[in-house]
Amino acid sequence: MRPQNMNRDWITTARTLSEALPFLQRYTGAVVVVKFGGNAMGDDEAMAAFARDIVLMRQVGVNPVVVHGGGPMINDLLGRLNIESRFVRGKRVTDEAVVEVVEMVLTGRVNKRIVQAIMEQGGRAVGLSGKDDNLMVCEPDDPDLGFVGKPVEMNTQVLHDMFDHGIIPVIAPVGGGRTSTETYNVNGDTAAGAIAGALQADRLLLLTDVQGVKGADGEVLTELTPEEVRKLTTEGVIAGGMIPKTETALKAIEQGVRGVVIIDGRVQNACLLELFTEHGSGSLIRPADLPPLDDADS
Repeated sequence: MRPQNMNRDWITTARTLSEALPFLQRYTGAVVVVKFGGNAMGDDEAMAAFARDIVLMRQVGVNPVVVHGGGPMINDLLGRLNIESRFVRGKRVTDEAVVEVVEMVLTGRVNKRIVQAIMEQGGRAVGLSGKDDNLMVCEPDDPDLGFVGKPVEMNTQVLHDMFDHGIIPVIAPVGGGRTSTETYNVNGDTAAGAIAGALQADRLLLLTDVQGVKGADGEVLTELTPEEVRKLTTEGVIAGGMIPKTETALKAIEQGVRGVVIIDGRVQNACLLELFTEHGSGSLIRPADLPPLDDADS
């Protein structure tokens, strides 16, 4: 006979799956864009766990899109090449030498590692960048930053084609310009927000190394409206590195994304907790008057 405690474990698992059914039904066919970055990218075990969650999402009918960063890997190669890194207002100054390294690292080493991790978990994935099929056409973001781009035109047909064939897109935040000679380094959160907006995604999940948006008392705010985000920013409660993420969230919502969640990517199964449980995870930002998704929304 099997040990009694093992039976209890399986009963708990079965109950969890049963309770997840309404959420699984809710997100069938939904587009979920996930910005992946932070410490998990450098840890093989965390990478495998993330890939397993993405494959499970696809298996139950969600259309996930992974957009990744890679700042630490870029810094490492720039250092080995003796190329100085400079930052202005938190963004990397990107000259011709730096943008060449950025493209090499993001579209090569980092992108393919994520693709391979997803495939090892039984999924189908294809890596691409914003330059492929004019997915993300950019213009200069700021003259002081060099080849740092802001997306101005999006062509998501290639992503819809992948959805139709059960393929998970893994996108490096490198964009093309108006001519074939231009390449732009795009902030990963900015790229994820632009892609989510162009896809009219149901959710944009921004995985970070913090628990979420915190209030004045230090407690994580589990749900906010855009108006509340703006108020907290004006009051200085939302500050520092959280501001670019909430700005990305607000812009994505303006472009039609139903909700943006700032999640602690260090938490195991963070994406699944957000999508498929009543509790959710992190801080959900969405309009107060948003119509429900399939008669219910998390």
